[in-house]
Amino acid sequence: MSAAQSSAQSQPNLSFDELKSRLEPFEQTHLLRFWDSLDSDQQSRLSEQIAQVDFARLKTLIEGKDKSVDFGELAARATMPQAVASDGSGCDWTLEDAQKRGEEALRAGEIATVLVAGGQGTRLGFDQPKGMFPVGPVSERTLFQFFADRLIAAGEKYGVDVPLYLMTSEATHVETRRYFEENNYLGLKPEQVTIFQQGTMPAVDAETGQVLLAEKGSLALSPDGHGGTLRALSRNGCMEEMRKNGRKHLFYFQVDNPLVGLCDPVFIGHHLLASSEMTTQVIRKRYPTEKVGNVVEIDGQTQIIEYSDLPDSAAEMTNADGSLKLWAGNIAVHLFDLDFLERMLDLDTSLPIHRANKKVSHVVADGQLVTPESPNATKFEQFIFDLLPNAKNTIVCEANPAEAFAPVKNANGAATDTPELAQQAICDLHRGWLRSCGVTVDDSVKVEINPRFAMDSNELCEKLRQSGDSDGEQSISSDRYFS
Repeated sequence: MSAAQSSAQSQPNLSFDELKSRLEPFEQTHLLRFWDSLDSDQQSRLSEQIAQVDFARLKTLIEGKDKSVDFGELAARATMPQAVASDGSGCDWTLEDAQKRGEEALRAGEIATVLVAGGQGTRLGFDQPKGMFPVGPVSERTLFQFFADRLIAAGEKYGVDVPLYLMTSEATHVETRRYFEENNYLGLKPEQVTIFQQGTMPAVDAETGQVLLAEKGSLALSPDGHGGTLRALSRNGCMEEMRKNGRKHLFYFQVDNPLVGLCDPVFIGHHLLASSEMTTQVIRKRYPTEKVGNVVEIDGQTQIIEYSDLPDSAAEMTNADGSLKLWAGNIAVHLFDLDFLERMLDLDTSLPIHRANKKVSHVVADGQLVTPESPNATKFEQFIFDLLPNAKNTIVCEANPAEAFAPVKNANGAATDTPELAQQAICDLHRGWLRSCGVTVDDSVKVEINPRFAMDSNELCEKLRQSGDSDGEQSISSDRYFS
């Protein structure tokens, strides 16, 4: 692993009196009520956690004095930003121009990638990091393997090792690191992979604003959201490493989408030809209240209104022809200009805080652990897409959901975003590639094509032509994995 792999330096341990002095102005001294019953390791852990919390900022959040947003009012004024359609319309260059420019950037080693992988597979009924979930319809490759194979294929095609910065959470960090180490980094070079941990925010009691204790010697902490990615990259030396190695653009994606077009040269090309500081990939929403962020333009600025913040009445607004007014759904694929990200750090730009009411188990004054039956706490998180309004220039790129979006979020049996539906989407896409090459394949046959065999239908046709497996010969009648 790279040098940036090491964690940020720990805070020095503070004494009881130092901790009490830090907590008293904010009425949070209850966090030390069990201090004398803790052993030295537990005291050290609690001290470090308290030292890392910005209690002045937290107080502002608890009191609700941060800038509040009326999302309903915003949505009423929202229009669609200019977007490049999936067929290439909407811009002054062709798809071929975009592909050529994107391939130039890849060959020049200008692209780095960051994978946000802090989630566990709880909703899937999977008790490991979600990236370890076996999603391959034939191969049973994990989500992590899907992304590693695509990076390896891109590296072979463009003659450069594309770095992978992988952000975990406290819940997934150790197991994710072990998984990569025990599986030889899934074919990637160890120095190509940097695993680092995102920050946390304490959960507070919804009524009193007191920070909750998960244990007598530990705060109730939760990940600070994907909005913490930028700070975590900087804190762990990743930004400095990218700049030193000549990277200019950062491809951002999340762990639950096996169809993400990782290092897609056309997407990269649109970003570069538009001189965009932040480019966002979108799909047309399948239904008005689909649980994706809504990409909009308000007062000349592109921004995203999260589905949880958008009133249903706004989500269901239509144009005169009956089409959805706010049709562009965010699929958590962005491309950032590195200069833009560094400017955001230098300006210490604070992303808005989003609040969520959650059930949080906690230790009460008598030392007993309480597990609530209804939401009792407020969690705070930030979203990476809230950087959009700060970008001087942005562009939105539409993707075909059948080719770019098959999220794995819910257990099989749910209506949407299940492993079965993702596997079906993978097979549908790859059967389509085969048919475009003249191969007959029945809809009942499962087909999976590793990007190391072919990254797209054109590469597949060439591979099959070279092997004599196309132009009428082929009829695939059983499940097949091309690797």
